[in-house]
Amino acid sequence: MSVELPADGWILATALLLVSAVLAAGFAHRIRVPGLLLFLALGMLIADDGLALVSLDDPEIAQIGGTVALLLILFEGGLTTKPGDLRRAAAPGLLLATVAVVITAGILGAGTYFLLDTELLTALLIGAVVASTDAAAVFAMLRRAPLPRRLAALLGVESGANDPIAIMLTIGLITTWQGSPAIGDWIVFTVVQLGGGLAVGAAVGLTGSWLLTRLNLGPAGVYPVLALGIAGLSYGAAAHLGASGFLAVYITGLTVGARAPLHRRGIRTFHEGLSNTAEVGLFLMLGMLVFPTELPGVAAAGLAVTAVLVLVARPVAVALCLVWFGYSWRELVFVSWVGLRGAVPIVLATFPFVAGYPDGALIFNVVFFVVLVSAAVQGVSIRTVARWLGLGTGGGHTLAPVAEALPVSDIGTELIEVRAAGDLPIVGKQLGEVAPPHGLVTTILRGNRALIPTPRTRIRENDLIIVAMPRRPDANQLVTAWAKGETPAS
Repeated sequence: MSVELPADGWILATALLLVSAVLAAGFAHRIRVPGLLLFLALGMLIADDGLALVSLDDPEIAQIGGTVALLLILFEGGLTTKPGDLRRAAAPGLLLATVAVVITAGILGAGTYFLLDTELLTALLIGAVVASTDAAAVFAMLRRAPLPRRLAALLGVESGANDPIAIMLTIGLITTWQGSPAIGDWIVFTVVQLGGGLAVGAAVGLTGSWLLTRLNLGPAGVYPVLALGIAGLSYGAAAHLGASGFLAVYITGLTVGARAPLHRRGIRTFHEGLSNTAEVGLFLMLGMLVFPTELPGVAAAGLAVTAVLVLVARPVAVALCLVWFGYSWRELVFVSWVGLRGAVPIVLATFPFVAGYPDGALIFNVVFFVVLVSAAVQGVSIRTVARWLGLGTGGGHTLAPVAEALPVSDIGTELIEVRAAGDLPIVGKQLGEVAPPHGLVTTILRGNRALIPTPRTRIRENDLIIVAMPRRPDANQLVTAWAKGETPAS
């Protein structure tokens, strides 16, 4: 006797794909190749033109799955954008996230129109679809290439905040094809999308932060789930009002990450896992939607569009937006090169498909080449380019925070983690020489051991130092300043 449920085969196939993708990511990390390339290859291998193990021929299903994945990625992007970085790079970062996206889309659309001899709207759609950089790809690559803090902050803010503009442009262009709106309609659409998205995102974020910090829900594991529900409410409420749900969910993530410290670590860890899973799923989906036998016919067009994007549109947009802020030519070149494309174009490329746009297949295949070349060429070379430009050595910083709060509920105390990176001045010193002035080092995690420190305990690189101190708004800043040698030890 045996029992087989309808979901059994799907569960097994999904599990095998997930395990294969994670193992591929680990292998890619060891050989310094972006894992996204292997996810693409795996998707193409198992799809109709490969082993025909999985068939995904419905772009509407792909768009629904892609929209959910994009919601998760944007919310996690907001959660992990540090308020200090946002303040440090607010003006240039937000210019890159808004004006530069429009400039990139316009230049790339014009270049595509003249190079491919296609419809103007098709060319503009291609420009809009690939106009934004990818947060997950940028963060992953910058972890391998430590940079000056203001440059790392700039790239983090840009990649986290620029997706909603590209999404708005794509939807607006498709609406133009469907109904030929007037200039006034475009203005109203832009104001409602941006203004409504900001308002709904902030309102839901503030309300969600209050719930996460004031309610006692019992097990710590329920708070990340509540945060996920808050993200969904933000997106759904904004979309229901005709505003940008994607912008709203990013603003909500930004607000929750900044204003809900009590469960911040658990929420971030949970949503980083969801975001990574969504990224893997999107690249597998792109591989399954592409038919390799159709690619040779659009290879030249795809490579031409990629060349215009990387060599013309992105550098011009970066220069026009950053020249006013005192960035050196080396920094401008590097920011131009780090315009990695990833998950968002995959989702946006399905929009014309689902809407029935005549050149939907062409747009999707061209986007495939853009994402592929971006991951293969730019992703692999970031560390080398940073070294050539003299930006990746000596005093650089990764995107990981120096100190991370772990508040302890109900007793007015919080624990703060400090990862002893090699460039911190406390490394190599005895704890008695560099004891923090505003707290107490309670534990040092070294490898698989937990040490109860004494004044003679010497701090080593990669130690995880746990500092206990009374809860206060500037706790993270005080411990960060101590770890960086910016305040005297006690």
